[in-house]
Amino acid sequence: MRAAVLHQPAPIEQNPLRLEDLPMPSPDRREVLLRVEACGVCRTDLHITSGELSPLRPTVTPGHQIVGHVEKCGEDVHDVSVGERVGVSWLGGTDGTCPLCHKGLENLCDQPTFTGYTVNGGYAEYTIARADFCIPLPEHTEAKNLAPLLCAGIIGFRSLRVAEVEPGERIGLFGFGASAHLAIDVLKHWGCEVYVATRGASHQQLAHELGAVWVGEATERPPVQLDRAVTFAPSGDVVIAALASLRKGGIVAINAIHMDRIPQFDYDTLLWGERQMRSVANMTRQDAHDFVKLATEIGIRPRTTLFTLDQINEALTAVYRDSIDGAAVVLCQP
Repeated sequence: MRAAVLHQPAPIEQNPLRLEDLPMPSPDRREVLLRVEACGVCRTDLHITSGELSPLRPTVTPGHQIVGHVEKCGEDVHDVSVGERVGVSWLGGTDGTCPLCHKGLENLCDQPTFTGYTVNGGYAEYTIARADFCIPLPEHTEAKNLAPLLCAGIIGFRSLRVAEVEPGERIGLFGFGASAHLAIDVLKHWGCEVYVATRGASHQQLAHELGAVWVGEATERPPVQLDRAVTFAPSGDVVIAALASLRKGGIVAINAIHMDRIPQFDYDTLLWGERQMRSVANMTRQDAHDFVKLATEIGIRPRTTLFTLDQINEALTAVYRDSIDGAAVVLCQP
């Protein structure tokens, strides 16, 4: 089978992934072998391939927004069947025994498995996944419309939950890429007013097209006080702009693995009044099931740009340069 392999992290401009012919993997007792239809490209993949996230394996195949069909099941797999269409996201497994797992906080597990980072991911024709972390997917929806749901969509949905969004509220989205452009459909379904602050004329235009009531620059304050805000850019300046836009008692959910810095800010004017900042870490299987169900019911259709497996480095470059609107999706079968 063909797979994109990272041997040594390098700047994205140096095309760090190498397409190779590898032996077909075999599933362990609790795993399934998937024939990969498509895999979405996430900014976390940029952190992995560039080395911002330290390598945890000698080599790895990235990719964690996987749409595929089950080709083979391990001997202890009973809830997934050969031929079933499933998705795989960033959280590929947990230990199930740590105190956080016991509290229902599997997204914070002490011994997690991360798809495309601690185990091989979906930039390949075939891949292995834990059966109990596979997400059932509708059979008749195009793979390109499902792949972005499996990380960008789920983590955006979890961000709305972390921000405790309620129907009809005023919500700010700071940054408008793959995740935010899916979250806005959920917010509109809930009857919320959406205010978008983002860089780039094309991102701003997309926000207008998708129904934002106001669109401004990346750190610009909306013309009204917000009930909640979600930041999608790894920038402390953006976090402060979001915090400055909140009413008393409002919450900012920070959707970023890395943050460049948090500038010094004035407590009395920005945080006092029980305003809160919360980080968003990974997702749970319940988040995944709930979001995929909701996305199917309300007909979310991501804006996508398609690449072949041969173009995997071009896909990473496009995401790195913000040269596409919506999501990049790699079609993995010839």
